[in-house]
Amino acid sequence: MTIEGFDDHLVTLDGIQIACSRGGSGPPLLLLHGFPQTRALWAYMAPALAQTHEVICPDLRGYGESAKPRDVAAYSFRRMAQDQTALMRHFGHDRFAVAGHDRGGRVAHRMALDAPGAVTRLCVMDIVPTHTLLADLRRDVARAYYHWFFLAQPEPFPETMIGHDADAFYHACLLGWGGAQLSDFDAAQLDAYRAAWRDPDTIRGMCNDYRAALSHDFDDDAADLDRKVTCPTLVLYGAQGAMARAYDVPACWREKCTDMQAGSIPGGHFFPDTAPTQTLDALRAFFD
Repeated sequence: MTIEGFDDHLVTLDGIQIACSRGGSGPPLLLLHGFPQTRALWAYMAPALAQTHEVICPDLRGYGESAKPRDVAAYSFRRMAQDQTALMRHFGHDRFAVAGHDRGGRVAHRMALDAPGAVTRLCVMDIVPTHTLLADLRRDVARAYYHWFFLAQPEPFPETMIGHDADAFYHACLLGWGGAQLSDFDAAQLDAYRAAWRDPDTIRGMCNDYRAALSHDFDDDAADLDRKVTCPTLVLYGAQGAMARAYDVPACWREKCTDMQAGSIPGGHFFPDTAPTQTLDALRAFFD
């Protein structure tokens, strides 16, 4: 799925190819999608944001058209964040703003910790910090976010199960975590997601993303418990989402940030898909 007015690029960074779309002019803004999506998530918001920003929308490694290395360690949020800072430098930007939904939000959080001089403003969408979720896992969270532990099982068990009917599994993901109907999603965006997740390499890449969360990201976050994001931060969350039911989402982030504001968007976890107008309004108000 093309993003109107944007050019598509395939950039090789330290041996890893990252696919992205780039458009607009102005202060640089990086938009990161989550699971189980691609950069098509931003197809309707990015052109509007490009009226005032140079917008770059990549596929995370393991997702979409980007490279899908086999090593689990290659999928840590730290490695993914390094991809994105290198991508922005490739386009001439040492400092930039970033917004990320779901896994993209976790990559953006790690980026803000590891490269605080690069990130000028940060928006994370519908997540609590990885360490917060895993360190004191509650029954209601485990039930809602079972996929974290299913996808993290050794290869090829989850890949085989998902590959039997990838649409059925990933549709169940889209319709969970706050509830939605497939009709709430744009048909063209859904087609783009399906084209990506039907690829066995993408299934493996997304599983490796979750494997790395347990084997690498938790330890990275545990080592950084006392570190805070120092740039202005916006926390957005779905008003009817699983995270809002389980946590006081703003409170979870307040202790992690020195300058934070928060707001809810109508809908569940996938509100950037199902409520793009409200999401765009919130992003414009923060980044403009």
